[in-house]
Amino acid sequence: MKPLFLFLAFFLLVISRTYAQEPVPFTKEVAEIVERNDSIWDKSMETIVFTGSSSIRFWKDIQERFPEKQILNAGFGGSQASDLSHHLNDLVLRYKPTKVFIYEGDNDVFAKKKPKTVLHTFEDIVSRLLSDHSSRTIVLISTKPSLSRWKLRRKYRRLNKKLKELAIQLPKVDFVDVWQPMLNGKKVKPDLFIEDGLHMNSKGYDIWYEALKSYVE
Repeated sequence: MKPLFLFLAFFLLVISRTYAQEPVPFTKEVAEIVERNDSIWDKSMETIVFTGSSSIRFWKDIQERFPEKQILNAGFGGSQASDLSHHLNDLVLRYKPTKVFIYEGDNDVFAKKKPKTVLHTFEDIVSRLLSDHSSRTIVLISTKPSLSRWKLRRKYRRLNKKLKELAIQLPKVDFVDVWQPMLNGKKVKPDLFIEDGLHMNSKGYDIWYEALKSYVE
C-alpha cells in the first residue's frame, strides 16, 4: 500500500502545482488598462467607467464624445461577465465611479453559456457595485446584434430580456437597448461593422452614442 500512497501523493502534488501556475485570464491586459487609467484619472472629478468586452474596448473616442465628463474606458477584448466579476476591483471599484456602464454577455452567449447562468453573474456584479456605493448608478447595455453572430440572435434576445427584467427590479440600475436601433426591420444593418462582421465602425458607435447619451449626461 505504501508505494500506492506515495504515487497518489505525488500525483496530487503535480496537479495542485499545475493549477496554481495557471494564469488568471486577462491579468496582463487588465494591468495595462489600470496603468493607463491611473495615469489619466483625476481623483477630484466625478468618474464614469465604461467596462466590458471589445465593443467597449474599441470605443476609442468615447471621452471625446462626452467632453464635459471624466470617462475611463476599462473594456477588455474577449472578456465574459465572469472575467469582469474577477477583475471588478481593479477595473472599476478602485476609481470610485458615480456611474458604471457594462457591456458583457456577447462573448458569454458565443461561448455557449446559458442566459440564466450569465444573469447570475450580472446579479453578483451589480450587488457588489451597489454595496460598495449605494448611490452609484449602473447602466446595463444590451447585447448588440452582429453579422457574424446573427445565428445566435434568439439567445441574445433572451439574455437581453433577462437583463432588462433585472434592471426593472433594482433601484439605481438602468437597461439600455442597443439591439433594436441596430436593426433594419428584422435584419441587422450591415454597414455598422468592420470587415469581421462583429466589431463596429463609427456608424455603429454613433447609434450607441444616441442610445446612451442621456444616461451619461
